[in-house]
Amino acid sequence: MNTTTTTIGTRNILAVYDLATTGERREGMEWYNRANRVAADIASEHGISLETAAGVIAALSPNNRWERNVVDAENVIRAYSIGGAEEAERVKVCTYGKMRTKAIQILEATSIVDHASILNGRKITAFYECIIGRQDAVCIDGHAYSIWFGDRLTMKQVPNIGKKLYAEIVSDYVEAARILSEDGTSVTAFEVQAVTWCAWRRLHGVTK
Repeated sequence: MNTTTTTIGTRNILAVYDLATTGERREGMEWYNRANRVAADIASEHGISLETAAGVIAALSPNNRWERNVVDAENVIRAYSIGGAEEAERVKVCTYGKMRTKAIQILEATSIVDHASILNGRKITAFYECIIGRQDAVCIDGHAYSIWFGDRLTMKQVPNIGKKLYAEIVSDYVEAARILSEDGTSVTAFEVQAVTWCAWRRLHGVTK
């Protein structure tokens, strides 16, 4: 692959990707596919769209471990189907109360077009888009920033990622995916992010 004209950020991403083991690549490539299937199963069980289920999951994701995130999403959706917004508001969730309100607003939305504006946050909107399979979506958190930056940073050391910087980092992950796809194997930007996270976690002993 020719990376002579790529940005430093893209080269840093590719360097971590190259360090990923076969198992880490398999795990990363599959992570969002599994999340998509989880959202599809929830959607099918409760008679809602995949996008709505994914939106609820994304809304309830801040500071919430994935396994609990899924449980919370199912509980809110089930309560809403039984007693509407009032019943859903009573559900205990392992994230901020305002995020439960966003989840309910997504359930009440008349169009999936409204989901992004309801989520109204770059990270959780990107998480939603990754789950539904938007190929150029990337969920940029502190770890994804560190990978792009080329050094392990604590969460306190990670700067505020504003709109312009966020777009720059996403662009570099998208470019990394394009380069990795040059051999004919399709790789999405969110798969690159997931694979590099798996490798980064091992390389730096990251537990959460």
